[in-house]
Amino acid sequence: MRADLHSHTLFSDGELIPAELVRRAAVLGHSALAITDHVDSVNLEYVVSNIVNVSDLSDDVIKVIPGVEITHVAPSKIAEVADRAKEMGAKWIVVHGETVAEPVAEGTNLAAAENPVIDVLAHPGFMSEETAEAAVKNNVLIEITGRMYHNITNGYVANMARKVGAKMIVNSDAHAPNNLLTEQEAMNIALGAGLTQEESHKAVRVTPFEAIKHL
Repeated sequence: MRADLHSHTLFSDGELIPAELVRRAAVLGHSALAITDHVDSVNLEYVVSNIVNVSDLSDDVIKVIPGVEITHVAPSKIAEVADRAKEMGAKWIVVHGETVAEPVAEGTNLAAAENPVIDVLAHPGFMSEETAEAAVKNNVLIEITGRMYHNITNGYVANMARKVGAKMIVNSDAHAPNNLLTEQEAMNIALGAGLTQEESHKAVRVTPFEAIKHL
């Protein structure tokens, strides 16, 4: 069983229509998939009005969750975009964190971690201890990512999350078919980031399912 809570379709910069992404995930053994296309204040209505319908792709094999990834939005405006996304029907909110691979605005990580509406802080780069502590307080999950270049700081992120007891999950951040991860590949990413076998098991097989059980 695998739950991937960060993925993309052609409604932003992914390669596949939702149905094909879901089918490929199901074949790899996924039982849950959140589709979280990139949004800002400009394209939010377009993306969510389409993504909200992906719940119709759920079946006895896989649960599909409509979501968004708030991307390159000014930290002061993240809360507003998150609230609007929820109002429009998005059930899972990811924030595109301060990855070292892109020029994300400073303060994005903390703005996400301080907001209990946010579900996941994705690829947060050199995340501060203050951010990690805020994530604990607001039950924001910290991502250990499978995405190339974003994953450069996975080890740092894991150590900072562990230091304060923040919950971690492993996501693919899939944009293309070959980006999706099997359960074993997700475990390898967690172990490669320095998580113990027990921590890896929790990040891959426990925490993601606990987070979506109410959806």
